[in-house]
Amino acid sequence: MPLQYIEHYLVQTEDFEGTVHWYQHVLGMAPGPTPDFGFPVQWMYLGDRDVLHITHGGRKTTDNRKRYLGQQSEQTSGSGVIDHIGFRCSGLHDMMAGLRARQVDFRQRRVNAQGLYQLFLFDPNGVKVELNFPADEAVGLEPEVDASTFTYQHAND
Repeated sequence: MPLQYIEHYLVQTEDFEGTVHWYQHVLGMAPGPTPDFGFPVQWMYLGDRDVLHITHGGRKTTDNRKRYLGQQSEQTSGSGVIDHIGFRCSGLHDMMAGLRARQVDFRQRRVNAQGLYQLFLFDPNGVKVELNFPADEAVGLEPEVDASTFTYQHAND
């Protein structure tokens, strides 16, 4: 059975409320119904789909969560082995204005081969977030990096 889409990702944090607030007010996700797993967790929604689960990490990781999820990592900073989480978006100019109003730093990238204009930013826990917009929403914008200027490089063996 082939994979169809990313269902959700989980962020473990030492600042539970701040992380919920950031995803709600910076990216526009809505807190919504969350099952009782016997440990604190908040599901964040885009429309009727939960796409992000937020829970405590580090010293606040509960024994219930360790048992339920087979928890191994207690990391609370950075993306670990996961480099980023990406979202398909629309409303590029409104998003950029909202990020600037909230003083959220972001980087701009263009990938003409995929027809994308991208914003990269970090959540309060250091998780990299990629926002992908249709390239036609970026008319007149100049990114810091344009993938079309790169030539292919082989990785060193």
